[in-house]
Amino acid sequence: MAVVKKSKLKRQPAKLWSKAGFTNLVRYEPAGVYFARIRVQGKLIRRSLKTTVLSVAKLRLSDFEKSHRQAAERQTDAKQGKMPFSEAMRILRSRLDGDATLKPLSRSYYDQRLVALVKSWPGLEQKDVRTIAKSDCLDWAAKFAKATCASAFNNTVSVLRRALDIAIELGIRYDNPATAIKRVSVHPKALRLPEFTQFTRFLQTVESAGGRDSRKCADLVRFLAFGGFRISEAANVTWADCNFTKGEITVRGDVVTGTKNSEVRKVPMIADMVTLLNRLRQQRPDEGQDVRVMQVKECQKSMERAAKLVGMPRITHHDLRHLFATRCIEAGVDIPTVSRWLGHKDGGALAMKTYGHLRDEHSVNMAKKVTFGTATPQPDTTTTPRDASGSGSHV
Repeated sequence: MAVVKKSKLKRQPAKLWSKAGFTNLVRYEPAGVYFARIRVQGKLIRRSLKTTVLSVAKLRLSDFEKSHRQAAERQTDAKQGKMPFSEAMRILRSRLDGDATLKPLSRSYYDQRLVALVKSWPGLEQKDVRTIAKSDCLDWAAKFAKATCASAFNNTVSVLRRALDIAIELGIRYDNPATAIKRVSVHPKALRLPEFTQFTRFLQTVESAGGRDSRKCADLVRFLAFGGFRISEAANVTWADCNFTKGEITVRGDVVTGTKNSEVRKVPMIADMVTLLNRLRQQRPDEGQDVRVMQVKECQKSMERAAKLVGMPRITHHDLRHLFATRCIEAGVDIPTVSRWLGHKDGGALAMKTYGHLRDEHSVNMAKKVTFGTATPQPDTTTTPRDASGSGSHV
């Protein structure tokens, strides 16, 4: 019997890859993971489909192959100087999604502007970017400006320009026809805020509406007016954020639903806020520190109904923030301080622009008290919030 020497024995290499029985689909045996293996324009591409299930792999293979072949076609068109506007939009959206400096709300707003653009310009998505002329942009702008507000118009023009800039960047065209569109001047909305007694009746109407959450809605109105919070900020304040010893409320940043600038700020409790929070704590003494103070997140319909019954202009949640700032400035708080309480990061520039007229009126009334002894000081004709309403804490 022949003896086979061990040195002559050859170990067969382990089989790493096997065909999965479907075109462009292979299986990596050691891990049992399926891979796509396709050739696009002469280039072999192999990518993991991240699954060991054949049925799932087949579905992912189809999507993978479609996306890569479409990308190759787009590259070919770009080399030939072709690009539909929809492709420029796709690239712009991809860049916006990957921009770490953009807040989620800003990213969402840009997407809304892109939707508004294609909705207001029929056929734009299919249009070759090379054929978009200056006259096309001006004709669209003339119609769109009549159908929207100034800020929305300007921001929509901005995304149009950015999309066409991508075509220039890729060498498909050499100019941007959208630069011919002039920006529209944005005029700040005139503040139409309730007077003191009117606000008291407004609150009473909200609270006595008879709905299941009427009282909770009235408390939200108070909370917004007494603290100057954004509606998204108010919804996230917990009892742990209310420091009764220091008399301040901590507004914590949250990139999705918290403060606009995603940071922490302290807002002092005015007397009305202390009264409100003490009452709520007495009514809900067993709630934990992590429980949210406000039990409803919005009350716009309740406010609209109450405003109509009281006979005052319609106000929004954000108007209550303006109301807080207005009352503070009328009470003598300087604008930079109010700006910090509101969470502005511009040193008071926006607050000065919005509430500067109040500062001027206050300044004129304060000047009436100044004298060098040759004239009698004029009486101050202004009224404080407490004087006008009879009591500053009952609302």
